[in-house]
Amino acid sequence: MDHPQLPEARAMSAEAVDIPGSLAESVEADPRPRRRLPILALFAAQFFSLSGNAIALVAIPIIALMETGSALAAGVAGMFATVPLVVGGALGGVLVDRFGYRTSSIVADVASAITVLAIPALAATVGLSFGALLALVFLGGLLDAPGDTAKTVLMPDLAALARMPLARAAGAQSTVQRTATMIGGGAAGALVAIAGPMPALVVDAAGFALSALLVTVLVPRRSSSRVPDGSSHESEPMRGGFVAGIRFIARTPLLGAIVLLVTLTNAIDAAGIMVLKPVYAARVLGDPAVLGFMVGCFAGGALVGSALFGLIAHRWSGRVMFATCFVLAGTPPYLSMALGAPLSVLLPVLVLSGLAAGALNPMMSTAMYGQVPDGMRARVFGATTAGVAAAMPVGALAGGFAVEQFGLLPTLAVCGLLYAMLGASPFLIRAFSGLTAARTHGSGGAQKTPAAASGPLADTTA
Repeated sequence: MDHPQLPEARAMSAEAVDIPGSLAESVEADPRPRRRLPILALFAAQFFSLSGNAIALVAIPIIALMETGSALAAGVAGMFATVPLVVGGALGGVLVDRFGYRTSSIVADVASAITVLAIPALAATVGLSFGALLALVFLGGLLDAPGDTAKTVLMPDLAALARMPLARAAGAQSTVQRTATMIGGGAAGALVAIAGPMPALVVDAAGFALSALLVTVLVPRRSSSRVPDGSSHESEPMRGGFVAGIRFIARTPLLGAIVLLVTLTNAIDAAGIMVLKPVYAARVLGDPAVLGFMVGCFAGGALVGSALFGLIAHRWSGRVMFATCFVLAGTPPYLSMALGAPLSVLLPVLVLSGLAAGALNPMMSTAMYGQVPDGMRARVFGATTAGVAAAMPVGALAGGFAVEQFGLLPTLAVCGLLYAMLGASPFLIRAFSGLTAARTHGSGGAQKTPAAASGPLADTTA
């Protein structure tokens, strides 16, 4: 089941990314034949699982609204979908490091397929109560964060196995993720309009099952425990677990600032995707199915934005561009809905906001992949997932409560204004100057950087 989160790792180009030295060296020095099939299988698995996530993102709020007719109930469903992300993020990084990236990905996809399929199965047989829906949503989200983390941290090793530059592989991974969200959101809208939300969840479950099958059959076992040069992922002791990931983020000013910003904006986004946008689609636009097209338009814009950033805009990456894109990615959709925008206006606004959002992931990924060493990957990414998800249950519940108490349009206006203030904060916070420094340090191409060699870079003021 999908959720707003710190945008997935995405690299811009070989000139703009600090590639960890061990991975960069292994691409050039590995004498074995190049193997591209495993990383292609990983990308395909991510496409099917994330397409399913996008379908659930549309179907679950609509089911909650259909069952209860209450915006607050949709907010409660959103809370049950996001609380397990905090738990899964907190424990998932440690579990992924301990049991292996490949195994964790497979188990998470199988669990998601079973829990998602159980919702239409119960509805078609004994009946689906609201309590049962909440329980299944909770169980479905519990392993979602570890599964996403496992696939993310698998990529650098499989890129080395394919002798593919990390920047190119990360760019391809982001393209897959954006494309999956765009296609999944559009497919969800069509499926809900034609057949209803329950059949859409059957397609969702099939996507998770296919993802698990691809990783099981085509991703080699040892890639989940060793990189191609024979060094183990356990290059750092497992001591500290989740706390070690938190400490790593806390002593890296740029990562800490990014996590804090995304945590706060995720509270707004959780309210938006789980409550405000479904209610707007149903009550203002008059058709719940258009939620899928809203999601798809934003994702399509983000896909184009990522591509344009990788081609030309990375030359200007830094905190000014980051803050500008953050404001444009979140504020216009909420303010447009607050003004009662019709679908003909709202969809282009979502596309343009998606264009701005597409530039955010490359800048964030420069900090993540460039500063997190191999042995800490799953723990840092897991701690990041838990951190950015921490405010989401509160946001979803608060969104439902605010709509019930104050009305939809005033709530949308407040969300838009809050997003504008938070998005502009990098203009004032010194730690975000590290985004410009990361671009500058990475301009020499793939090389062993201080971040890759010994830990996080110190914050550098532009």
